[in-house]
Amino acid sequence: MKFLFLLSSFIFLININNVAQNFKILNGDTINRIDNNNLKQGLWISFNEDTGKKIDEGIYKNGKKSGIWKKYYKSGTIKSEITYLNNIPTGYAKFYYANGNVSEEGIWKINKWTGNYKYYFENGKLSYDWNYNSSGKRTGDQKYYHENGNLMIEGDWANGKEAGALKEYYVDGSLKSEKSFADGKLDETSVKHYKKQETKAIVTKKEKSIESVKLFTGNGYYKLNNKNKKVDREGEFLNGRLVDGKRYFYNSNGELIKTSIYKNGKLIRNIDNLKK
Repeated sequence: MKFLFLLSSFIFLININNVAQNFKILNGDTINRIDNNNLKQGLWISFNEDTGKKIDEGIYKNGKKSGIWKKYYKSGTIKSEITYLNNIPTGYAKFYYANGNVSEEGIWKINKWTGNYKYYFENGKLSYDWNYNSSGKRTGDQKYYHENGNLMIEGDWANGKEAGALKEYYVDGSLKSEKSFADGKLDETSVKHYKKQETKAIVTKKEKSIESVKLFTGNGYYKLNNKNKKVDREGEFLNGRLVDGKRYFYNSNGELIKTSIYKNGKLIRNIDNLKK
């Protein structure tokens, strides 16, 4: 009888230990639970072994992420909040800088933004205020802002391409340029540039490249020359980066050898000019 009692007690302790390995208790709540089918259930939290601070946390339903999941920086401040549906990011998403300010937010569907999307400077001021259609392409009113909060660019897009009038503004808020697009293509005859605090156009279509070089701020339409006075880049710039246009490459004799074409910030084609 004594042997049977000890054996029963031993089996009981083993069962208790197995159950304890399937979950943890935090502040009276059960977390990190695995059910009898070896599926994660309920609230799960992972911790940094060195600092003890949270790495991420969220809800599992039958082994799949569900609802809002949060990630944290090593400091413990919030890094992101992403909504999941059946383990797939679907719904509202929000990202943060290490200082706690929001960096971007919007609706994420599978692998693209849809609806209204906002991107912020690290100081908390709005940088982009864009709108996407259900296919993840920019459509409708689009706005860019200077870091001081003043409007930088505003215009309409249709299915990912510029469509209609587009205006650009100086840092002080005064009008800098006006231009029109159709299906993403610039109507060069529509381009007008303005001096600060003035509304009278000061350059013509032929003069715009000279004026653009002098006033290059990294945003808008420009044609830039290299040290040999040959065209290096031309097209639409955003934050100093060519997003829609062409970049030209020359050999030591000054001959054009390659042209790279960019669209929406991506290289879409290289042309070997020597083969022409």
